[in-house]
Amino acid sequence: MSVPGYEIRQTQARFSGAVFELVTDEVTMPDGSRAERDYIRHAGSVAVVALDDQERVMLIRQYRHATREVLWELPAGLLDEPDEEPAVAVARELAEEAGLVAARWEPLLAVYTSPGYSNEMIRIYLAQELGPAPPDFQFHAQFEEAELTKHQVPLAEAVAMVYRGEITNGPTALGLLATWNRLRHA
Repeated sequence: MSVPGYEIRQTQARFSGAVFELVTDEVTMPDGSRAERDYIRHAGSVAVVALDDQERVMLIRQYRHATREVLWELPAGLLDEPDEEPAVAVARELAEEAGLVAARWEPLLAVYTSPGYSNEMIRIYLAQELGPAPPDFQFHAQFEEAELTKHQVPLAEAVAMVYRGEITNGPTALGLLATWNRLRHA
């Protein structure tokens, strides 16, 4: 898709992996000049603020290799297929990473994670009226997911963790702050 004034003349795939593709577009700018723009093409992702009836949120601790850190995060994951509905993906991720299901869902935000170099959009949902995933639900966690830990944290404390710099994952911070704002201004 082109935006008026920014014509994409050609696209070259540089790398294609399991999660994203690195491409270079040759773009004609509004003044007629041409520029190459490298970016990551990504299928998209989802995250969930799972809020229980005691106003606690489910946070996970997961190793992220790019940062070489174990980060505080919301349950989250990739859209498994390009046409997968985000609402389906987020329910799956809640069950896989937190072992929970929700009776009430509400979209919170849809944001680009790093629009300077990626088209990844993450859709963040609020899930309430939580319960355990059914006994027949099966998920085989592997790699980093096999080591993640689950933590129920009071929402007020999670928001304080954002401001203290303990939660540095952008979508997690946005989801927590949006939930705090929604509950306080509903």
